[in-house]
Amino acid sequence: MRLFHHVLTGIGGVVLAGILAWGQTPPLVLAGGTIVDVTDWGHSAKDLPDAVVVMRDGRIAEVGSRQAVTIPKGARVIDCTGKFIIPGLVDGYAGMNSQGQANANLYMGVTTVVTRSDHSHGLTDYAANPSPHLYLINSIGVTDNWNLLIRQPAWTPKLREGMRIAELSPEDSLRELNDSARLGMRVVLLGHNLTAANTQWIVTRAHQMGLVTYGEFVATPYSVGVTAGVDVLLHMSRYVLGVIPDELQRPLVDDPGGAAANTAYDYSERLPPTDLHLRTYARFLAAHHATLMPMFSLYFLNLPGHRNLWKEPAASLLNPAHMYQPSDRATGELSYPIPAWAHKLPATGQRWMEESQRKKADQAAMRLWRINETIFSAYPRYLAASGAPLHGAMPGISLHTELEMLVRLGLSPREALAAATNNYSIQFGWSELGLIASGRRADVLVVDGDPTVNIWNARRISGLIVDGNLLDRDELLKLKR
Repeated sequence: MRLFHHVLTGIGGVVLAGILAWGQTPPLVLAGGTIVDVTDWGHSAKDLPDAVVVMRDGRIAEVGSRQAVTIPKGARVIDCTGKFIIPGLVDGYAGMNSQGQANANLYMGVTTVVTRSDHSHGLTDYAANPSPHLYLINSIGVTDNWNLLIRQPAWTPKLREGMRIAELSPEDSLRELNDSARLGMRVVLLGHNLTAANTQWIVTRAHQMGLVTYGEFVATPYSVGVTAGVDVLLHMSRYVLGVIPDELQRPLVDDPGGAAANTAYDYSERLPPTDLHLRTYARFLAAHHATLMPMFSLYFLNLPGHRNLWKEPAASLLNPAHMYQPSDRATGELSYPIPAWAHKLPATGQRWMEESQRKKADQAAMRLWRINETIFSAYPRYLAASGAPLHGAMPGISLHTELEMLVRLGLSPREALAAATNNYSIQFGWSELGLIASGRRADVLVVDGDPTVNIWNARRISGLIVDGNLLDRDELLKLKR
């Protein structure tokens, strides 16, 4: 009787296992491609040819050579012979305020967006489907009408900006950190109005909570933010403030957005690239923890060699109404509106004013570029971000222009690719992304050319996999408006 019971139990187990197996999605396997090595900030080059990548339940289950990894029976196998396998790309600072922008990111291989809601980026569209993975940024320590907590009755009166942005008390800032983390915040933004003492303790507390810190300092000296351990310095035009003398820094505590700031920016932008103070600052940045997130894409249309980004296939998904300061569809150039009174001038006078503004903007961008070349000469570390959708930068598309600009700056194509993939894992401890490795999220791109030879090849995507699901890129372009 007992034996009969064991037989029935065994049969039942087999049947149950069969039912469970029947309901499971078969593994997805990439076979024959070369896995591109993006470890060690892009300094390693141990690519794996003729590789097998097994993906199951949204994760990468196995990775190895064809000789080392057995392809599971019943798996869906994609032949990648002659192709290259890279991690899905990360845009480290951008908005994503519509389904069109979500599709554009995915079409261009951007599978994770560190997203910011504000007046220029718009409100993040959490309902977009399909969508990249969204990691939320929130400002901490100051009043902010776009804060993640602004609609909560307990927070609305504290966070409403009023006539001027103000700092919160340390007690309120700590509660804000905790409440924002519960809403899913992954990145703490330390903005212009935050002063040095608050910057220091927020960085410390955020790190204790496992949160990442982005600094866009004005009132806080960059030397303070960097030595406090901030993870990222934002914007090629912002972190150059680290070179200003004390007499220009002190007034910024009370005037981080007015005349004092304009004077400080003008000083930093006009500093000769060969200036000793700039070279000393570059070495200081390279010697500390902070990585640079220059967002060159926001200046791409002001720098030589740019092109009309509206001609990209993914641009058909984008609505200029959901973008801040978009470029002209026909020309791809930025517009420079003239004041109302100037519309009374003859057409030639109006054109002269517009071109004069364009020339000034282009000259300012080139000055900043040359300063960033000097900063690069000290070999700091970089993360890639587009800043889209503003100032002509476009979701998805502009992350690739960012990679182009990083290579133009002096990074190797492999180092640039690492800046949009595994550098995020190294710098932030985000071990779920950034590599083709067991246990990582199955966000994978198959590309038709070697991106370590030419970064343009990162755009030649023939396979797009998000959470282990193969997406049809052509279908992404068929957005129903």
